[in-house]
Amino acid sequence: MKKKAVITACSLLLLTGVGAFFVYVQNNALTTSEHTLQLNGAAGDFGGFTIIHLSDLHGKSFGKEQRTLVKRVEAEKPDMILFTGDLIDSNRGGADAALTLMDKMTDLAPVYFVNGNHEWQAGNWDMLKQRLQETGVRVLSNQSETIKAGEETIRVAGIEDPASGSESYPQRAVTEENIKEVMNEEEKEPVILLAHRPENFSLYTAKEFDLVLSGHAHGGQFRLPIAGGLIAPDQGFLPSYTSGAYEESGTTMIVSRGLGNSVIPIRVFNRPEVVKITLE
Repeated sequence: MKKKAVITACSLLLLTGVGAFFVYVQNNALTTSEHTLQLNGAAGDFGGFTIIHLSDLHGKSFGKEQRTLVKRVEAEKPDMILFTGDLIDSNRGGADAALTLMDKMTDLAPVYFVNGNHEWQAGNWDMLKQRLQETGVRVLSNQSETIKAGEETIRVAGIEDPASGSESYPQRAVTEENIKEVMNEEEKEPVILLAHRPENFSLYTAKEFDLVLSGHAHGGQFRLPIAGGLIAPDQGFLPSYTSGAYEESGTTMIVSRGLGNSVIPIRVFNRPEVVKITLE
Protein backbone atom coordinates (compact mmCIF):
# COMPACT_ATOMS: atom_id res chain seq x y z
CA MET A 1 0.00 0.00 0.00
CA LYS A 2 2.78 2.38 0.94
CA LYS A 3 4.65 1.53 -2.25
CA LYS A 4 1.58 2.37 -4.34
CA ALA A 5 1.15 5.71 -2.54
CA VAL A 6 4.81 6.58 -3.17
CA ILE A 7 4.49 5.73 -6.88
CA THR A 8 1.32 7.82 -7.13
CA ALA A 9 2.97 10.78 -5.37
CA CYS A 10 6.06 10.57 -7.58
CA SER A 11 3.92 10.37 -10.70
CA LEU A 12 1.94 13.44 -9.68
CA LEU A 13 5.16 15.29 -8.88
CA LEU A 14 6.62 14.35 -12.27
CA LEU A 15 3.48 15.41 -14.11
CA THR A 16 3.43 18.71 -12.23
CA GLY A 17 7.06 19.34 -13.13
CA VAL A 18 6.50 18.50 -16.79
CA GLY A 19 3.40 20.69 -16.86
CA ALA A 20 5.22 23.62 -15.26
CA PHE A 21 8.10 23.28 -17.74
CA PHE A 22 5.67 23.14 -20.67
CA VAL A 23 3.89 26.31 -19.53
CA TYR A 24 7.22 28.08 -18.97
CA VAL A 25 8.43 27.23 -22.47
CA GLN A 26 5.14 28.24 -24.07
CA ASN A 27 5.26 31.66 -22.43
CA ASN A 28 8.98 32.44 -22.46
CA ALA A 29 10.79 30.64 -25.30
CA LEU A 30 10.95 33.04 -28.23
CA THR A 31 10.27 31.92 -31.78
CA THR A 32 10.97 33.76 -35.04
CA SER A 33 8.51 33.70 -37.94
CA GLU A 34 9.78 34.72 -41.37
CA HIS A 35 7.97 36.30 -44.33
CA THR A 36 9.34 37.35 -47.71
CA LEU A 37 7.34 39.72 -49.89
CA GLN A 38 7.58 42.43 -52.48
CA LEU A 39 5.92 45.79 -52.05
CA ASN A 40 4.20 47.13 -55.14
CA GLY A 41 6.42 49.82 -56.58
CA ALA A 42 9.51 48.95 -54.54
CA ALA A 43 12.14 47.32 -56.72
CA GLY A 44 15.83 46.52 -56.47
CA ASP A 45 16.99 49.15 -53.99
CA PHE A 46 14.89 47.61 -51.21
CA GLY A 47 15.90 44.05 -52.06
CA GLY A 48 16.99 42.30 -48.87
CA PHE A 49 15.67 45.11 -46.65
CA THR A 50 14.90 43.47 -43.29
CA ILE A 51 12.07 44.52 -41.00
CA ILE A 52 11.53 43.20 -37.49
CA HIS A 53 7.94 43.43 -36.29
CA LEU A 54 7.24 43.28 -32.55
CA SER A 55 3.98 43.71 -30.67
CA ASP A 56 2.17 43.32 -27.34
CA LEU A 57 5.04 43.18 -24.87
CA HIS A 58 2.71 44.09 -21.98
CA GLY A 59 5.69 45.00 -19.81
CA LYS A 60 7.20 41.51 -19.95
CA SER A 61 10.94 40.92 -19.52
CA PHE A 62 12.96 38.40 -21.50
CA GLY A 63 16.09 38.02 -19.42
CA LYS A 64 17.95 40.68 -17.48
CA GLU A 65 17.55 44.03 -19.23
CA GLN A 66 15.72 42.21 -22.06
CA ARG A 67 18.96 40.55 -23.20
CA THR A 68 17.31 37.42 -24.59
CA LEU A 69 14.95 39.39 -26.82
CA VAL A 70 17.59 41.94 -27.80
CA LYS A 71 19.97 39.18 -28.92
CA ARG A 72 17.23 37.50 -30.93
CA VAL A 73 16.48 40.75 -32.79
CA GLU A 74 20.14 41.68 -33.19
CA ALA A 75 20.89 38.33 -34.84
CA GLU A 76 18.51 39.22 -37.68
CA LYS A 77 20.44 42.43 -38.51
CA PRO A 78 17.32 44.54 -39.02
CA ASP A 79 17.20 47.64 -41.18
CA MET A 80 14.07 48.80 -39.34
CA ILE A 81 12.10 47.74 -36.23
CA LEU A 82 8.34 48.31 -36.15
CA PHE A 83 6.31 47.96 -32.93
CA THR A 84 2.51 47.80 -33.09
CA GLY A 85 1.30 48.69 -29.61
CA ASP A 86 0.63 47.43 -26.08
CA LEU A 87 4.20 47.95 -24.97
CA ILE A 88 2.88 48.24 -21.41
CA ASP A 89 -0.07 46.66 -19.58
CA SER A 90 -2.83 48.86 -18.21
CA ASN A 91 -3.19 46.64 -15.11
CA ARG A 92 0.40 45.67 -14.31
CA GLY A 93 2.31 48.62 -15.78
CA GLY A 94 5.74 47.47 -16.89
CA ALA A 95 7.01 50.80 -18.20
CA ASP A 96 10.58 50.20 -17.01
CA ALA A 97 10.87 46.85 -18.83
CA ALA A 98 9.22 48.37 -21.90
CA LEU A 99 11.47 51.41 -22.06
CA THR A 100 14.57 49.28 -21.45
CA LEU A 101 13.66 47.20 -24.49
CA MET A 102 12.97 50.19 -26.71
CA ASP A 103 16.16 51.93 -25.67
CA LYS A 104 18.17 48.87 -26.69
CA MET A 105 16.20 48.44 -29.92
CA THR A 106 17.18 51.96 -31.03
CA ASP A 107 20.83 50.86 -30.84
CA LEU A 108 20.09 48.21 -33.49
CA ALA A 109 18.02 50.09 -36.09
CA PRO A 110 15.48 52.92 -36.51
CA VAL A 111 12.40 52.10 -34.40
CA TYR A 112 8.82 53.14 -35.22
CA PHE A 113 5.94 52.74 -32.77
CA VAL A 114 2.17 53.10 -32.66
CA ASN A 115 0.15 52.79 -29.49
CA GLY A 116 -2.36 50.11 -28.58
CA ASN A 117 -5.40 50.12 -26.35
CA HIS A 118 -3.33 49.50 -23.21
CA GLU A 119 -1.31 52.69 -23.68
CA TRP A 120 -4.57 54.64 -23.65
CA GLN A 121 -6.17 52.66 -20.85
CA ALA A 122 -3.16 53.04 -18.55
CA GLY A 123 -3.91 56.77 -18.47
CA ASN A 124 -0.32 57.97 -18.91
CA TRP A 125 0.12 57.89 -22.68
CA ASP A 126 1.46 61.45 -22.99
CA MET A 127 4.23 60.77 -20.49
CA LEU A 128 5.10 57.40 -22.03
CA LYS A 129 5.13 58.93 -25.51
CA GLN A 130 7.59 61.60 -24.37
CA ARG A 131 9.88 59.01 -22.77
CA LEU A 132 9.81 56.88 -25.92
CA GLN A 133 10.75 59.87 -28.03
CA GLU A 134 13.59 60.65 -25.64
CA THR A 135 15.04 57.18 -26.32
CA GLY A 136 14.98 57.88 -30.07
CA VAL A 137 11.78 55.99 -30.95
CA ARG A 138 9.71 57.53 -33.76
CA VAL A 139 6.18 57.56 -32.38
CA LEU A 140 3.66 57.76 -35.22
CA SER A 141 0.44 59.40 -34.07
CA ASN A 142 -1.59 59.40 -37.30
CA GLN A 143 1.62 60.35 -39.10
CA SER A 144 4.00 58.93 -41.65
CA GLU A 145 7.69 59.10 -42.50
CA THR A 146 9.56 58.40 -45.72
CA ILE A 147 12.24 55.70 -45.82
CA LYS A 148 14.83 55.84 -48.60
CA ALA A 149 17.05 53.15 -50.10
CA GLY A 150 19.13 54.22 -53.06
CA GLU A 151 16.79 56.08 -55.40
CA GLU A 152 13.61 54.49 -54.05
CA THR A 153 11.32 55.40 -51.17
CA ILE A 154 8.59 53.75 -49.12
CA ARG A 155 6.41 55.30 -46.44
CA VAL A 156 5.86 54.03 -42.92
CA ALA A 157 2.52 55.27 -41.59
CA GLY A 158 1.01 54.73 -38.16
CA ILE A 159 -2.47 55.22 -36.75
CA GLU A 160 -3.33 55.60 -33.10
CA ASP A 161 -5.47 52.96 -31.44
CA PRO A 162 -9.13 54.04 -31.37
CA ALA A 163 -9.57 53.34 -27.64
CA SER A 164 -8.44 56.88 -26.76
CA GLY A 165 -8.68 56.06 -23.06
CA SER A 166 -12.46 55.65 -23.25
CA GLU A 167 -14.46 52.64 -22.12
CA SER A 168 -16.98 53.15 -24.91
CA TYR A 169 -15.97 54.35 -28.36
CA PRO A 170 -17.02 53.81 -32.00
CA GLN A 171 -13.97 51.78 -32.95
CA ARG A 172 -14.43 51.59 -36.71
CA ALA A 173 -15.45 55.22 -37.07
CA VAL A 174 -12.43 56.44 -35.10
CA THR A 175 -10.15 54.13 -37.09
CA GLU A 176 -11.54 55.47 -40.36
CA GLU A 177 -10.87 59.04 -39.24
CA ASN A 178 -7.33 58.12 -38.19
CA ILE A 179 -6.68 56.52 -41.57
CA LYS A 180 -7.96 59.63 -43.37
CA GLU A 181 -5.64 61.78 -41.29
CA VAL A 182 -2.58 59.72 -42.15
CA MET A 183 -3.38 59.22 -45.84
CA ASN A 184 -1.65 61.34 -48.47
CA GLU A 185 -3.41 60.76 -51.77
CA GLU A 186 -0.71 62.57 -53.73
CA GLU A 187 2.07 60.28 -52.59
CA LYS A 188 2.47 57.21 -54.81
CA GLU A 189 5.22 55.24 -53.09
CA PRO A 190 4.44 51.94 -51.28
CA VAL A 191 3.00 52.34 -47.77
CA ILE A 192 3.51 50.16 -44.70
CA LEU A 193 0.75 50.84 -42.17
CA LEU A 194 1.22 50.18 -38.46
CA ALA A 195 -2.18 49.57 -36.88
CA HIS A 196 -2.67 47.75 -33.59
CA ARG A 197 -5.97 46.02 -34.44
CA PRO A 198 -6.18 43.32 -37.15
CA GLU A 199 -9.98 43.06 -36.99
CA ASN A 200 -10.15 46.26 -39.05
CA PHE A 201 -8.60 44.51 -42.07
CA SER A 202 -11.48 45.55 -44.35
CA LEU A 203 -10.73 49.23 -43.61
CA TYR A 204 -7.07 48.75 -44.49
CA THR A 205 -7.83 46.94 -47.75
CA ALA A 206 -10.35 49.63 -48.73
CA LYS A 207 -7.52 52.17 -48.69
CA GLU A 208 -5.20 49.80 -50.55
CA PHE A 209 -2.27 49.87 -48.15
CA ASP A 210 0.51 47.66 -49.47
CA LEU A 211 1.49 46.11 -46.14
CA VAL A 212 -0.25 46.33 -42.76
CA LEU A 213 1.34 45.20 -39.50
CA SER A 214 -0.88 44.47 -36.50
CA GLY A 215 -0.94 42.68 -33.16
CA HIS A 216 -3.60 42.79 -30.42
CA ALA A 217 -4.91 39.24 -30.93
CA HIS A 218 -2.13 37.49 -28.96
CA GLY A 219 -2.21 34.67 -31.49
CA GLY A 220 -5.61 33.61 -30.23
CA GLN A 221 -4.00 32.81 -26.84
CA PHE A 222 -4.50 29.04 -27.18
CA ARG A 223 -3.72 27.67 -30.65
CA LEU A 224 -5.40 24.46 -31.78
CA PRO A 225 -4.68 22.26 -34.81
CA ILE A 226 -6.79 23.27 -37.84
CA ALA A 227 -8.87 25.75 -35.79
CA GLY A 228 -5.94 28.08 -35.04
CA GLY A 229 -6.37 30.71 -32.32
CA LEU A 230 -9.17 30.14 -29.83
CA ILE A 231 -10.02 33.65 -28.57
CA ALA A 232 -8.91 37.22 -29.22
CA PRO A 233 -9.82 40.71 -27.99
CA ASP A 234 -12.61 42.30 -30.03
CA GLN A 235 -12.90 39.17 -32.20
CA GLY A 236 -14.29 36.70 -29.68
CA PHE A 237 -14.09 32.91 -30.10
CA LEU A 238 -12.43 31.40 -33.18
CA PRO A 239 -11.18 34.79 -34.40
CA SER A 240 -10.40 35.41 -38.06
CA TYR A 241 -7.08 37.25 -37.71
CA THR A 242 -4.59 35.97 -35.15
CA SER A 243 -1.26 35.03 -36.74
CA GLY A 244 0.67 35.23 -39.97
CA ALA A 245 -0.15 36.77 -43.35
CA TYR A 246 -3.57 37.60 -44.80
CA GLU A 247 -4.00 38.91 -48.35
CA GLU A 248 -6.92 40.66 -49.98
CA SER A 249 -7.30 43.20 -52.79
CA GLY A 250 -3.57 43.79 -53.07
CA THR A 251 -3.09 44.38 -49.33
CA THR A 252 -1.05 42.03 -47.18
CA MET A 253 -1.61 42.12 -43.40
CA ILE A 254 0.87 40.37 -41.12
CA VAL A 255 -0.37 39.77 -37.58
CA SER A 256 2.13 39.25 -34.80
CA ARG A 257 1.23 36.77 -32.05
CA GLY A 258 2.93 39.17 -29.65
CA LEU A 259 5.35 38.76 -26.79
CA GLY A 260 3.46 39.07 -23.50
CA ASN A 261 0.10 38.36 -21.93
CA SER A 262 -2.60 40.50 -20.38
CA VAL A 263 -6.05 39.41 -19.17
CA ILE A 264 -5.38 35.73 -19.92
CA PRO A 265 -1.96 35.04 -18.37
CA ILE A 266 -1.07 31.80 -20.21
CA ARG A 267 -0.32 30.86 -23.82
CA VAL A 268 -0.60 27.31 -25.17
CA PHE A 269 1.06 26.22 -28.46
CA ASN A 270 1.59 29.92 -29.03
CA ARG A 271 5.09 30.97 -28.07
CA PRO A 272 6.15 34.65 -27.93
CA GLU A 273 6.96 35.76 -31.45
CA VAL A 274 9.49 37.89 -33.28
CA VAL A 275 8.37 38.51 -36.87
CA LYS A 276 11.03 38.94 -39.57
CA ILE A 277 9.98 40.40 -42.92
CA THR A 278 12.41 40.49 -45.83
CA LEU A 279 11.57 42.64 -48.86
CA GLU A 280 12.33 41.23 -52.29
